[in-house]
Amino acid sequence: MSKTPKEMNGAESVVRSLHAGGVEVCFANPGTSEMQFVDALDRTKLMRCVLGLFEGVVTGAADGYARMAGKPAVTLLHLAPGFANAAANLHNARKARVPMVNLVGDHALRHQKYDAPLSADVEGACAPFSDWVRSGRDAGSFAADAMTALAVAQSKPGKVATLIAPADIGWDAGGKMAEAVAPAAPAPLDERALDAAINALESGEKTVLLVGSALLESQEAMALLHGIAEKTGAD
Repeated sequence: MSKTPKEMNGAESVVRSLHAGGVEVCFANPGTSEMQFVDALDRTKLMRCVLGLFEGVVTGAADGYARMAGKPAVTLLHLAPGFANAAANLHNARKARVPMVNLVGDHALRHQKYDAPLSADVEGACAPFSDWVRSGRDAGSFAADAMTALAVAQSKPGKVATLIAPADIGWDAGGKMAEAVAPAAPAPLDERALDAAINALESGEKTVLLVGSALLESQEAMALLHGIAEKTGAD
C-alpha cells in the first residue's frame, strides 16, 4: 500500500516511519483518542499490533520484548489516566535501561482549552517515568518527533522515550515520512572510576562485582567478568 506524503495523515506517517526505523511490534491499549493509530496500524499492516486489556500489561510486555529482542517495541496508551496505569512497569524499564517508545494519546490541541473529564497534565504525568518527553504539535512534524523518540530509546544505555499524541494531529492531513535519527553512542569511559575499580580489585580486600542490565545478556561480557573474578578473587 504505497502513498505519497501528501496523502498521509499524521498517525500514518508515524507508523510508517517507525516501521522503516526497525520497529515491528506495537503493544496497545487504545481509547477514542488513539483511534487514528488503530486505523493506521490496521490499514498499513506494517506492525504487529498486540492488544493488552490493561496498560500495565502493555508496558510489561514491551519491556520483556525489548530485553529479548534487543530493540524497542512501541506502546500505545490512552491519555494521562492510561499512562498512570502503565507507569509501574515503565519505572522498572527505565531503571533497567530498557529501550522503549511510548505513544500517549491526548485530547485534540484545539479542544484542550475545554478541560474535558479525562484531560490532565500528560507531560507532567510522563516525566518521572521517561528519559525524554515531547508533545507533537502538527501533522507535518509528527513523524520527525517519533524518529527522535526512537533514537533516544536506542541510545546506549537504553532509554524510555514518550511522545504525546494529540488526537487532531494524528487525523490531520499533511503527515510526512521522517528519516532515521542516529542514536547517541555510549558515554566515554570514566577513567577515574576505572582506576578506582582496579585499586579495589588489587587491594587484597574482599570485593564483589555488581553487574546488571544488558551485561547480563552478553555471553562475551559475562565471560570477561568471570575471568576478572577468577584472577582477582572477587565474587
